[in-house]
Amino acid sequence: MPMRFMLGAATVLVATGAFAQEPAPFKDGYPTPQTAERVHDEQDFQRAVQAYRFFYPTVSMEGVMQGTRDAGVADNRSAIILAGAPRHVLFTGNSDTPYMGATIDLRETGPLVIALAAGPYLGIVNDHNFGWVQDMGLPGPDAGKGGKHLILPPGYRGNVPSGYYAARSKTNYILVAARALPPNGDMKAGLDAQRKVKIYPLSQAASPPAFAFIDRTNDRIDLTLLRWEDNVQFWEKLHKVLQEEPAVEEFRPMYGMLAMLGIEHGKPFVPDARMQTILERAAKVGRDHMLVAGYASARPDRFVWPDRRWEYAALRYENGDFELPTAIDLEARDRWFSQAIAMSPKMVLRTAGAGSLYWLGLRDRDGGYLDGGKTYRLSVPQPVPQKLFWSITVYDAGTRSQIQTDQDKAALRSLVELKGVPQTGSTDLYFGPTAPAGQEARWIKTIPGKGWFAYLRLYGPDGPAFDGRWKPGDFEEIAPSGSGGRALQ
Repeated sequence: MPMRFMLGAATVLVATGAFAQEPAPFKDGYPTPQTAERVHDEQDFQRAVQAYRFFYPTVSMEGVMQGTRDAGVADNRSAIILAGAPRHVLFTGNSDTPYMGATIDLRETGPLVIALAAGPYLGIVNDHNFGWVQDMGLPGPDAGKGGKHLILPPGYRGNVPSGYYAARSKTNYILVAARALPPNGDMKAGLDAQRKVKIYPLSQAASPPAFAFIDRTNDRIDLTLLRWEDNVQFWEKLHKVLQEEPAVEEFRPMYGMLAMLGIEHGKPFVPDARMQTILERAAKVGRDHMLVAGYASARPDRFVWPDRRWEYAALRYENGDFELPTAIDLEARDRWFSQAIAMSPKMVLRTAGAGSLYWLGLRDRDGGYLDGGKTYRLSVPQPVPQKLFWSITVYDAGTRSQIQTDQDKAALRSLVELKGVPQTGSTDLYFGPTAPAGQEARWIKTIPGKGWFAYLRLYGPDGPAFDGRWKPGDFEEIAPSGSGGRALQ
């Protein structure tokens, strides 16, 4: 039977069964007043859930941009830099490479130049919808040899000068982001490399204005939409973005859905009590849909190996827009943005020697979700097939960000904690509320009562990572001898 959720004078009808509600009654071929009310509520609710999922990346990007501003970083004037740590709330951010991020309003700057020196940069430009605009550095057309990238505003009709790698944004606001591979794990050197990136308007190329780099390595920051994602603020932020950006042609049907919900370009967002109730509920249900795609997909193509629990973090790898020949892979899109930010074709390539591989560990060897109150061992065969480095990072299932404990560490990295491990046999890593005796250096602390997951990253993955000749073990629950669990050997 359907159930009504009450808030003040408003009533929202929501199906509680596995599928839609039972058919509504009609009289002489016409809907009764009760049927019309019920269907209107159901239509708006369904539209809102689908719109939530579609525009989740847009609001997630707004979370990154607003979080950067909250950290004291000004649009068009400065960039945030940091060596990632658990204190930084950022969807599946890592501690492998220092980050740089700048929010740019192309309405103010016009065509924007991003100049990179030669070096091991991994750079990207995404638009306000987390749409891919340009790769830079090693994955980009400059291939790490240095060069000038030119980002053109939407609708730009001027000349494009030679000597630049040019790309066009579909939105006014863009995120310019880069990581710098730290030489021998030297994070300070990586941060210094970020300060060498030059960002300036093309119109001021002869005398570029100063651009500041603000280090927030030691500060707590939140670059997510977590505070908005399950309430009406999600829709308020989405309405804000719609006022700032031109319409994207391929989004027209979804803009139509938003208009039915009272969210339009050029019009105020003033939902009445009925619509506010619908939108609040849709935000919660939409968030749940996103997390099911991320944590409980039923797709068989999610598995990396048939005899392991490891899954691909990204279900699509052919391009950066989740495109199929005649469609968009919406579940793959939901899955990625429920737990990650940024997208580029080069981020998810499954090609030897190129890009990086992100494998998602959610479950133990027996199929249970990873439990912060239990202790696990993970065996990683050596050598790991990569040309640059590898790491494993632990994330809080609630925040999708690095787990925060008094250990103040969430990653084990081949350039840092695992530097110098033997390149034969297997390296055993440990995860749990307390370190097994003698294993403190290869252990990440977890929190009882909280679920967690891990990303195993290979940068510059080599052939055996793709053809099955190399694969890690599954997370295996262990316990001290005599405690009833599998004993630590």
